[in-house]
Parts: sequence; structure tokens; C-alpha cells
Amino acid sequence: MSNLSIIDILVIVAYFLVLSGIAYWAARKEKNVSSDFFLASRDVGWIAVGASLFASNIGSEHLVGLAGTGASSGLAVGHFEWLASFILLLLGWLFVPFYLRSGVYTMPEFLERRYNPAARSYFTWVSIVGYVLTKISVTLYAGGVVMRAVTGFDFWTSAAILIVITGLYTIFGGLRAVIYTEVMQAVVLIVGSVTLMFIGLHAVGGWSGLQARVPPDFFSMWKPSNHKDFPWTGVVFGAPILGIWYWCTDQHIVQRVLAARNIEEARRGTIFAGYLKILPVFIFVLPGIIAYALYADVRGGMTDAAYPILVTRLLPIGFKGLVLAGMLAALMSSLASAFNSVSTLLTWDVYRKWRPRASEARLVFVGRVTTVILVFVGLAWIPAMKFVSSQLYIYLQSIQAYIAPPIAAVFLLGVLSPRLNGKGALAALWSGFVIGFSRLVLELARAKLPSGTFWSWLAGINFLHFAALLFLLCSAILIVVSMMTPPPATERVADLTLQTVAPSDAVKTSPRERSLQITLSVLLAAIIGALWIVFR
Repeated sequence: MSNLSIIDILVIVAYFLVLSGIAYWAARKEKNVSSDFFLASRDVGWIAVGASLFASNIGSEHLVGLAGTGASSGLAVGHFEWLASFILLLLGWLFVPFYLRSGVYTMPEFLERRYNPAARSYFTWVSIVGYVLTKISVTLYAGGVVMRAVTGFDFWTSAAILIVITGLYTIFGGLRAVIYTEVMQAVVLIVGSVTLMFIGLHAVGGWSGLQARVPPDFFSMWKPSNHKDFPWTGVVFGAPILGIWYWCTDQHIVQRVLAARNIEEARRGTIFAGYLKILPVFIFVLPGIIAYALYADVRGGMTDAAYPILVTRLLPIGFKGLVLAGMLAALMSSLASAFNSVSTLLTWDVYRKWRPRASEARLVFVGRVTTVILVFVGLAWIPAMKFVSSQLYIYLQSIQAYIAPPIAAVFLLGVLSPRLNGKGALAALWSGFVIGFSRLVLELARAKLPSGTFWSWLAGINFLHFAALLFLLCSAILIVVSMMTPPPATERVADLTLQTVAPSDAVKTSPRERSLQITLSVLLAAIIGALWIVFR
């Protein structure tokens, strides 16, 4: 703690005391039944849903990765954040009614109801492996980088401390503890990051001073179609595919709306989260650009450390503790969400299928035990991440590009058309998996591939372009195979697609509430459009 004053340490201690109080309250309310441990008794309001969606998404990989990529290439990485606002609207308006009406606990369970048990098994294990490859391992790595830079602890000690603290309240409090601690963490994260942004802008001489110190293209979000990382074609056609998978089908995110009190509360929460997603470009990416402008070592290649460097070198006493608390909040909320989601999948979609008569107490016990196991698997994967991309956030997005397209296809098309069946879904899922896994292997061996061959082209194509192409291919396979085989039974698709929902089953929303939701949604879309024009 040599970099911190006593005031900074007291601020951090205060943060942990409040966090512990909230976690203790949630643990006291925990009823040792599965509906409470995994879905907080389905009684969460819209503010908590929206704040939890934001906090569970914003992890330390954003602090390290978004700021690092901002320091190396500018604002373009922010496309993923602003596109998320549109995808959150899609979640609230299209998917939420089907999810809550079905009463499922997990996304694989919804896939079984829509298609068949095999689709559920596939999605369960792909999700679990995906958490290890992305959310858990990346968050642990980023947390180690942040804590080492600020406190001076070594990487593994930092990761272990954060795992223990986060694991304790996740194990004992379940999703209720995760969601309500995330509400507080979202506030701390936003306040701390906004503070850093304004202090950084002041240090660099304001907006005009920042523009004078960095390359002009840093403030242009729309890059040429041949740009290495963020071509505009990939942003328009590929990034939404990743967004649909992450925001609309991923247990880590959707579990928050499954816990909502009703459909109206869930939709309000998604709209609220959409507004919050405007912030990361300014409070995470922009500080990375500021660090590039201020410090030669960041310009020299230490881009992944841009955010913690800014914290340790720029902030005055007291503010450093506030921002570090925000960084800890980001890390812990993301880790807690991943732990709870993995335990839900392993308990509900694996153990309960194996032991269908397991008691409620037994299910909660299994959920608690499984949160520990995945941590060590995630730690074991960390050394292999450097082979995919040196920039943390691009690593995260590129791995998602290999597993997202087939899943996005079966969910999106599945709720749009009742004709698509389980055989088509399995064909699309497994074809997409084989192709995506092949791409990952080729990328890891890219240096050894002869240039000019199809394999070198496949390994080198931008990950966003790859996502768009794979989505189209998987959609075609899903449609063709479904049309060549018998349609699904009527009872399987009843109330699970747009064409099979009876008017009497539609969401009962008052005209005033619906008008407000539509107005806020249109306003959000207009704000994002205006920002894209400003930073074109």
C-alpha cells in the first residue's frame, strides 16, 4: 500500500464496510431455497435490474482493456459500448416477455423449451467453458494488473485476495447479494471514474489540449473497412451479433432480468441500463487517451496499464482511494456475477438433470460449492491469453466472436419463427462451434501458416467480419435443415415465438407506461446517433 495515503486507505475500508453490510443483509434474507439463491425470489425492481446489468458488465477488463485500447487506437473501441444500448432495448422489447413468461431459471433451459434437450446441453457446456475463457479468467487477469499497479502486491496475491472476498458474499448471499451489492458498486464506479476523467482532462489542458497531444484519428470512431481492429463494416454487421449473444442470451446478463418482479420492471431496467452504457466511452476509453497524452511509457507500449497509471500518478490524496474503490467495485461485481451464473448453470442444468429429486437445500449447497471450482480453472487459463491478443479487451471480443454467432442465430430466429426446429438448431450450433473452434486454433498457429492460403486468410480475417459471416452461415443452416425436417410440435413453440403469442397473453402495460417506455427508448437511440455523428 506504499502508493496510498491513510485517507485513501480509509476510503477503501469504508467501501468494504458498506459492501459487507449490504452482503450481510442479503445473506440474512437468503431463504436457502433455489428460487432465492439463484434468482433473488424474482422480486427485483427496475433500478436494481438496470444498475446490476451495468455493474456486472463493467469489470476490470473494461478498466484495463477499454482504457488500454483507447490509449493505443482512440475512441473506436467505444462502438461496443454504444451498440450495447441498442441491444439492451432489443432485450427489453423482444426477449424479456418470452423469458419471463416461460418461467425459466437459465438460458439453456429456455433453449430446451424452444428446441430440445440436446440444445440445452450444448448451450450449458459452451456457456461454462466460455465463462472460463472470457469472464472469469479475463477479470482475474485484469484485477491482478490493477491491484499490482496500485498496491504493489504481486499478481497472484492480488487475484487471490479479490477471489476470497468476492467469493464469500457470493457463496452466502446468492444472487440477492450480488445484485444489491452491484447497485452500490455501480454508484462507486461511476463517481470514481467520472472524477478521474475530469481530473485527467484538467491535467492535459482540457479537450483542446487533449486533441493537440494525440493523433487526430483517435477521435474518429468510424474506421476504414480494412482497419485491423475496428472496420466500420465489422462494427455495423459483426458487433451486433456479439451484442445479441452477450446481452440477450448470456446467463451472466439475462439472470438479472429473470430476477425482475415482472415484465414491466425488467423492461424499465434494460432501458435504464442502456442509458448507463453511454458512460463507458467517456469514463474508461477517454482516460486511456489522456494517459497516452500525459505519459511516455504509455505511448511506448504500456497501454494495458493506462488506467492504473493514471490513478497512481495523477490523483490527489483521497481521490485515489475513491477511484481504487471504483476499480475494486468493477472487478468484484463482474466476478460475483460470473460466479453466481456459473453455479446456476452447473446446478440447474447439470446437477438437477442428474439428480431431479434433489432437495432445495441440496441445490443451494451444490451452487455454493461450484463457485469455488471454476476460479482455479480460470486462473489456469490466464497464461494462454497472450497468444490471442496483447490488448485485453480485443481478446475478450475476439473469443466471443468464435462462440456467439450460432447461439445468437438460434435465439433470435427462434423467437421470430415457430417453423424452426431442434434438428436445425443443433446443426447450426455444432457447425458454428466447429468453425469457430477451428478459427481459434488457426489464430493461435497463425505465425506458422503459409501466406496466401485459405487457412491464413481465415486466421487473419478481422474477428468482427468473421462473426458476421459465421452468423449468416449458421442462420442459413438453421433455416435449411428446419425446412427439410418436420416442424416442431405446436405445444413446444406455444407462447415462445412472436407468431404464437395470443393477444390475451400480451404484456399488460398501461398506455401511459408504454408511451413513457417508447419515448425513453427513442430518446436513447437518438442520443447514440448524435454521438456517432459528433465522433464520426
